[in-house]
Amino acid sequence: MDAAFWLRRWRESQIGWHHDEVNLQLERLWAELELPAAGRVLVPLCGKSRDLAWLAAQGQRVLGVEISPLAVEAFFREQGVTPTSRALAPFQVWSAGLIEILCGDFFALTPELMEAVDGFYDRASLVALPPPMRRRYATCLAGLLANGSRGLLLSLEYPQSEMDGPPFSVSADEVQALFERSFRIRLLHTLNALESNPKLAERGLSRLQEKAYLLQRH
Repeated sequence: MDAAFWLRRWRESQIGWHHDEVNLQLERLWAELELPAAGRVLVPLCGKSRDLAWLAAQGQRVLGVEISPLAVEAFFREQGVTPTSRALAPFQVWSAGLIEILCGDFFALTPELMEAVDGFYDRASLVALPPPMRRRYATCLAGLLANGSRGLLLSLEYPQSEMDGPPFSVSADEVQALFERSFRIRLLHTLNALESNPKLAERGLSRLQEKAYLLQRH
């Protein structure tokens, strides 16, 4: 699943992972992170998620990263705002108000290319990646965050044999193995999510849990 895969999915509007509503776990649990007012929040693989606008409405300064320019354009269009754009090689930076999106490959992001962040939010990044890429993602994410920064990580658990990803099932044991070297990990909540994900139910899932973790960089 390289960049071409995701660019093609956006070009062909095969974006079944996109939700038109703000994530319920985000609304319920974001305050648990106790980030500073106007703190900067990194949102990897953000697509055109409305969660970005929700975070900005809480006063957070949002830094999204997204490979598809179609997704970035759609986000600002659907929010009814006209962004400014500038080059920051190898990214194109789109911004409006409290929201800035770097359009390019997340794995090309370095601390030198971005303002320091206080936290992160991952709803659909880790679960979008096949197993060989998840370790690389965890390492890259840790390298972008300063000690003490905190994030909300949402994972999905379901019988992987019942459906091909993405989104993939990522177990609690795998979350621990991926992140324990760089983060303290605390499970905040488990949500039975099959009813709220009818598209995944239609793909044959018998059960689906969305687990929310608080991760703190150490």
